[in-house]
Amino acid sequence: MWEKNQLTLKKEANFSGIGLHSGIKVKVTLEPANSNSGIVFKRTDLEKDNEIVANFKNVSSAKLCTKIQNSSGASVSTIEHLMAAFYICGIDNIIVNLNGPEVPIMDGSAKDFVKIIKDCGFKVLEGKRKFVRVKNKIELKTEDGKLINIKPSNQTLDVKFTLNYEKNPLIKTQTNKIDFINKNLNEIIDARTFCLYEDIEIIKSMGLAKGGSLDNAIVVQGDKVLNKGGLRSKKEFVNHKILDLVGDFMLSGARVIGSIECIHGGHALTNEFLKKIFSSKNNYDVVESQSLVTNVRKIIPLNKRFAVNA
Repeated sequence: MWEKNQLTLKKEANFSGIGLHSGIKVKVTLEPANSNSGIVFKRTDLEKDNEIVANFKNVSSAKLCTKIQNSSGASVSTIEHLMAAFYICGIDNIIVNLNGPEVPIMDGSAKDFVKIIKDCGFKVLEGKRKFVRVKNKIELKTEDGKLINIKPSNQTLDVKFTLNYEKNPLIKTQTNKIDFINKNLNEIIDARTFCLYEDIEIIKSMGLAKGGSLDNAIVVQGDKVLNKGGLRSKKEFVNHKILDLVGDFMLSGARVIGSIECIHGGHALTNEFLKKIFSSKNNYDVVESQSLVTNVRKIIPLNKRFAVNA
């Protein structure tokens, strides 16, 4: 993600799956795109006004997923895991063609998306990669105890996340900190979305999770994980929250450089925080990768950043 030039895919990639909340089967084609075109979702089932730019300004809902919508009302939801895969793999420009309203949930993590992207290979573009570098500490607090802040960092993005499920004897409180340039990211990539067993009916009463199952989400009942095989890592719950956060931060339109701390956060908090960061140009600079990469002591090659099991 720290190469000098922007990246796209070498070739198209196709996959399909069920939407977590809609329950609709959707076919997706990832199409390579040119420099500085960004990430665009295209609803191929709609005849016109069917492109939605992946930007935090276009977020129309952050209830249990991130949903973006254009001015004509065309929308696509549950984009966060795919966006996180783009971030981790270093993809800057791509068109996501899909014939339905929701990105497939796959296994509930970014694992399948990363494998698909990696199998396609990468094309180096002429455009220089741009980064958003925060200039001072920015913080957002809520009355119910949620907090997110970001401080300046020289070369990387690191995320410290604290998840608090005091009423659940298994999840309890989990904290993890990830450096996205110097850390093996497999446990972040593999981390699945999750819910408590007692919340399932509540979520479904909201018209959500129509496609949810033990194949695409961790379900916790008391001190037990109902999924066969249990957890993939000890901190899978908080790791998934970090995955979500990075996917939502990719909606800034460029990779952010800074040190983030988040407590009890989620999609809505992250979206409000992005609005706060970009509300004033005094908060950040936009810099090209040339000024960064020449100063980075260690850059992990693409093929060593992650190892995806088939």
